[in-house]
Amino acid sequence: MYYFRWLLGFLHLLVWGSIILVHAIPPPDPVQCNQTICTLSNSYGAWGDRKDCSVKSVVYPTTEEELRSAVAHANKNKLKVKVVSKFSHTIPKLACPSSLGHHDSLLISTAKYDSSIEIDSVNLAVTADAGVALRDVIDKVEEAGLSLAAAPYWEGVSVAGMISTGAHGSSWWGKGGAVHDHVIGLSMIVPGNESEGYAKVKQIGAQDQLLNAAKVSLGILGVISKVKLSLERGFKRSITYNFTNDSSIENNFMEHGKKYEFGDITWYPSKHTAVYRYDSRVPMETPGHGINDFLGFQSNEILISKSVRASEKLFESTKSVNGECTLADTTLWYKKQIGNGLKNNGQIFTGYPVVGRQGKMQTSGSCLYSPKTRIDASCAWDPRIKGLFFYESTAIFTATKFGDFIKDVKKLRDLKPENFCGIDHYNGFLIRYIKASKAYLGQSEDSIVVDFNYYRADEASTPRLNQDVMEEVEQMAFFKYGARPHWAKNRNLAFLKVQSKYLNFNKFIAVKKQLDPENMLSSEWSDEILFGKEGVGSDGCALEGLCICSEDRHCSPSKGYFCKPGLVYSEARVCRHSPSSSNL
Repeated sequence: MYYFRWLLGFLHLLVWGSIILVHAIPPPDPVQCNQTICTLSNSYGAWGDRKDCSVKSVVYPTTEEELRSAVAHANKNKLKVKVVSKFSHTIPKLACPSSLGHHDSLLISTAKYDSSIEIDSVNLAVTADAGVALRDVIDKVEEAGLSLAAAPYWEGVSVAGMISTGAHGSSWWGKGGAVHDHVIGLSMIVPGNESEGYAKVKQIGAQDQLLNAAKVSLGILGVISKVKLSLERGFKRSITYNFTNDSSIENNFMEHGKKYEFGDITWYPSKHTAVYRYDSRVPMETPGHGINDFLGFQSNEILISKSVRASEKLFESTKSVNGECTLADTTLWYKKQIGNGLKNNGQIFTGYPVVGRQGKMQTSGSCLYSPKTRIDASCAWDPRIKGLFFYESTAIFTATKFGDFIKDVKKLRDLKPENFCGIDHYNGFLIRYIKASKAYLGQSEDSIVVDFNYYRADEASTPRLNQDVMEEVEQMAFFKYGARPHWAKNRNLAFLKVQSKYLNFNKFIAVKKQLDPENMLSSEWSDEILFGKEGVGSDGCALEGLCICSEDRHCSPSKGYFCKPGLVYSEARVCRHSPSSSNL
């Protein structure tokens, strides 16, 4: 019981300590080079297979012509090429040029290609360089008295990276919550022949059929140099969170999305709690200067992040479900006290509704910014501090199937509710709305997006507490209900047979062959995701989502984890802790 008291003690410090304004150390550069080789990482410090991504060289263009020249150099010299922003928040290995190492690859960073943001107030549009940060675009747009209607909840993205992987907020209204559906043009650098200087800039306008492929391209059609987004006249938003029982969530989600323009729902199954976000636009004259500083994206004292991780590891090693539930209880209580990070006057939460300008309410990420001198706080998942380390599964459902998915998860939850505490102490199930899109790799019908995060072990060979529950939910989503994976998130197994889930997949492949016939911008890593290739069934592969288990050795039999059928979705195959392989 000592560690329960210790946990509650340090969370008490967290509650009171977070009232003080904290700034974080900036996230690390995703590209690190020594005298012989460069290595690309994502912001979490580990790819799905935990293997390094090595590249021969990295270039940092500052203009469109320098960007074109980099692509031309790669094409002329038969190099594999990929692009990365200064953020690198994509979980799959889409940005890694080649598994052959550094001998035949070039990485292009847009970190320094971020100087131009042009506002067209007459035609309600903004055009930005590919590497411009989302926050910089939003601030510039708001200064002009305008607003960008859609944005992902996390602002640590570049404009090109954001649209390329289908980043989204939440809305079934207007053009919808996916940012790429607000793209009205872009410039893309594609390979050319010798007479074209080995690369050319292709202008793709709103009426060009290529735009349906290019606005969610996964970086494999060409290198985006500029993005043009539609804008609206400036507006404010009013947000209220309603913490209530989850008894009718499967019946309420549809109406909630229709009623609230930017609404979402966060579901905490182990707590039988649903948090409905009542989020609508209001006129600019509505009083209020609120901001959305989401708790999970705030700066955390490094000591606290390390302590949370230490407690997680302790609960895992001792198989303490009660410890995880204590953490889930405290986290949910704290979120309710502080409005989940909403701040009425920009400093503290004093009550609902919280009203603020669109640019201050639509996205957040305060842990990204800091004075260089601050060294005791960071984003909680910064790999340098050994803080939070987790998986993020994101499934996109056809709206009409989502209610049955919720019912199945409730059946699984009701067998043993505490088994969901490991999900609930992160952020439960975040439920958002995406409107039907013309993008070939977008959603062809109105859809529901569900995100859930859960513990990832320090070592790939270490099984996790109640991992069979997470795996059953994951397989239930992607295989029983045919949900589509978010392109920038998920473990590898989520992409199995993904090509069969997109009606316009073949149209996208046709454009790919047209723009990059030599596959210069593709790699075995991006092919693995795009074509949903099944991984090799090696020992322990199911522990990290690199395969679905079909044999006990795919789990960890030496540590008591065997391949078993799901408890509700019997066709699932999950790694469950059991006295023997013959027990369920």
